[in-house]
Amino acid sequence: MNVNFRLILLATLFCISGFSFGQNTKQSYEIVSVGFYNFENLFDTIDSPTTNDTEFTPAGSNLYTYEKYQSKLTNLSRVVSELGTEHCEDGLALLGVAEIENRSVLEDFVRQKSLRKRNYQIVHYDSPDRRGIDVAMLYNPKYFRLSGSTVYPVHFINGADTSFTRDILHVMGELNGEMTHVLVNHWPSRSGGEKRTIDRRAKAAKVCRMVYDSLRRADKYTKVIVMGDLNDDPVSPSVKDHLRANGKLKEVKPYEMYNPMWQPFRKGLGSNAWRDTWSLFDQIILSYGYTRCKNEGHCFYKSKIYNPKYLRQVGGQYAGYPFRTYAGGQFTGGYSDHFPVFVYLIKEQS
Repeated sequence: MNVNFRLILLATLFCISGFSFGQNTKQSYEIVSVGFYNFENLFDTIDSPTTNDTEFTPAGSNLYTYEKYQSKLTNLSRVVSELGTEHCEDGLALLGVAEIENRSVLEDFVRQKSLRKRNYQIVHYDSPDRRGIDVAMLYNPKYFRLSGSTVYPVHFINGADTSFTRDILHVMGELNGEMTHVLVNHWPSRSGGEKRTIDRRAKAAKVCRMVYDSLRRADKYTKVIVMGDLNDDPVSPSVKDHLRANGKLKEVKPYEMYNPMWQPFRKGLGSNAWRDTWSLFDQIILSYGYTRCKNEGHCFYKSKIYNPKYLRQVGGQYAGYPFRTYAGGQFTGGYSDHFPVFVYLIKEQS
């Protein structure tokens, strides 16, 4: 299969049937969508002794009531229900998420009316992060068969002190019958300054790369999806050098990964904004095997930053920014301070 077919492929259903790539050939394809979304502080209203969540309680500084929690769930579920539906009638097959307090909030999330029929299943571990926020993955069992999961800690040693950030979640299973590995990340923030924290994100990237290398040693075409809020852009050293993610599809080497978010970033697009500067911290990065459609299994089709008008702030100083739940300490009824991202993967039917 020629990689250039992506320029002309038109798909409207989950299963693409009878699309012709040549005068005398007709072949069918399947398409699935995989996404990532930073939920921005999806906390319940219960004051937990194990997490730093006091502000997200009815008596806390955010006056975070049950009604506000339900509003947050309704808003986020609306967004997720729309992701990937342009080409996949069932929406996302896999969704990585960040900034969730516990498994309970995800159980409430997948029961929302707009998502209930998809029967999303949850993969979650409690993280040692000091804020008490975790990463997790949701999957539609219609398209993904879970075979296992684990986490890899990311910690930092400063003299006698050891601190932890969010674990890297590793989920493995069959996506449309193909063994697939997903690594969900939420790397250390830039709080305190980009340069002062650059080593922390480099450490997270190295742990992620270590896991990736262990998977590709047996097979250079192994299918690995790295996703997350990396708190760095596609051109940052952590992503470009330590993770070795190349933004030019035709130039990706077998030991590299392909970053489809590189081109949108070069065009000035982003998934989050700060002080009038757009960043593309939310990324989905694919192993070498996804770049060669002549091989069996899934390959990359296209990527997207999902930013419809209702997800953007209207008017004021922050017009166009992601419409978040709280701003300036006030409840706004928004969604998140990040836009979600997703990719389409296609697979030739036998």
